[in-house]
Amino acid sequence: MKKGKEDRAFRTSIGGQALIEGILMRGPRRQAIVVRSPEGLVTKVEELTLISSKYPVLGLPVIRGAVTFISSMVNGVRALMFSADYFPEDESVQPGKLDKWLEEHIPAEKMQSVLLWLSVLLSLGLTVGLFLLLPTFLAGLADPYIHSAAIHNLIEGVVKIVIFMGYMILISRQKDVARVFQYHGAEHKTIFCYEAGLELTVENARRQPKHHPRCGTSFLFVVIIVSILFSSLVLSYVEWKVLWVRVAVHLLLLIPVVGVTYEFNRWVGRHDNALTRILSAPGMWMQNFTTNEPDDSMLEVAIEALKLVSPEEKGEDKW
Repeated sequence: MKKGKEDRAFRTSIGGQALIEGILMRGPRRQAIVVRSPEGLVTKVEELTLISSKYPVLGLPVIRGAVTFISSMVNGVRALMFSADYFPEDESVQPGKLDKWLEEHIPAEKMQSVLLWLSVLLSLGLTVGLFLLLPTFLAGLADPYIHSAAIHNLIEGVVKIVIFMGYMILISRQKDVARVFQYHGAEHKTIFCYEAGLELTVENARRQPKHHPRCGTSFLFVVIIVSILFSSLVLSYVEWKVLWVRVAVHLLLLIPVVGVTYEFNRWVGRHDNALTRILSAPGMWMQNFTTNEPDDSMLEVAIEALKLVSPEEKGEDKW
């Protein structure tokens, strides 16, 4: 039996996100942030309240995917802001007039909320603009020379994939981001160790794979592929040469695209056979750019975070 290939009949719903010198782990009932600050490990544990328990319709297949995506983005940005607070800012940089005015006129707690939602909107806007709308505009430049919706969709699909890959490769070369991606690898290795039923130790986690089929990188890649398929179908029945029509179609398809991708990832995550390995292969390959080998201190952070969200009742977190 090869290292890192232990029996993984059990698949957990616990997932995580790499932070600045830390990790966010989300379990069935709690989420935990663990940050390695200059003073040592800092932890923050919160009980989870699922909105679908209050509004059951939001827990239905496809719909739950969009709800989970927005929830994960909000929680992820909040966790990033929390981790960033533990690292000193450059004292040589003086605050600008706007920063001073905001500090004087807006309470700190309210400012935190404003910054959170502003960051979420900017992140969502960047994702939509860079991976959906920009390719639509660039592909439209070729429209005067083509007369087939299928050819247009093929060009737009290629542009989407090239932009996504280029973006991932570019950010992976930045030193600070590369370190975050090491924590990303630590998160994956620790979850694999837990699923294999091994004791959560640095030694056991270290020999696990760093690529995970339910990774957010794979999710984003599949979102792009599903959006290409959906838009190819819909654009065949509309005035596809009109830019605003194409933009409107992509925006209207966002919820079903994210929802279907979420269900696809759930299915792939629950099964391990030749078909699921083939379907997940492109997204797993993309993780070569977003997951790096962690050091022992990073694995310690991931292990601590996972322990804090593990359920008391065995099997409660089964995927």
